[in-house]
Amino acid sequence: MADQARARRLAKRISSIVATAIEYEIKDPRLRFVTITDAKVTGDLREATVFYTVMGETLDAEPDYAEAAAGLKAAAGILRSKVGAGTGVKFTPTLAFKLDTVPEAAREMDELLSKARAVDARVAQVAVGASYAGDEDPYKSDEDEDDEA
Repeated sequence: MADQARARRLAKRISSIVATAIEYEIKDPRLRFVTITDAKVTGDLREATVFYTVMGETLDAEPDYAEAAAGLKAAAGILRSKVGAGTGVKFTPTLAFKLDTVPEAAREMDELLSKARAVDARVAQVAVGASYAGDEDPYKSDEDEDDEA
């Protein structure tokens, strides 16, 4: 079994090779907006999972995930041969492509944070003219007990 450092180095190299091949060598129009984000390799260096994300043609356009997945599936053999030639390992790992969900999760977190900021702003507006219901400092301290004695 290979060490984890070698698997990480190989994963990084695979990610670079696949990204370069998609950008410059494979002319499939379905892969125009595909970006390779990461790669993971199993400990025995036999299987590689390549994570990708898809952008829309414009900022408002919804990305076509199905077409991108079909394009990657069609190009998997070519990409695997490029990986084999570029890495020089004894056994070229099989490539599996998986949609990366990190951008969507980050977008959801941004939305939640903006909602929390809006609620905080409303609470701050309400608190502007507020006063304490009781004493300003309702907790007893040691000095208060000394004054009573």
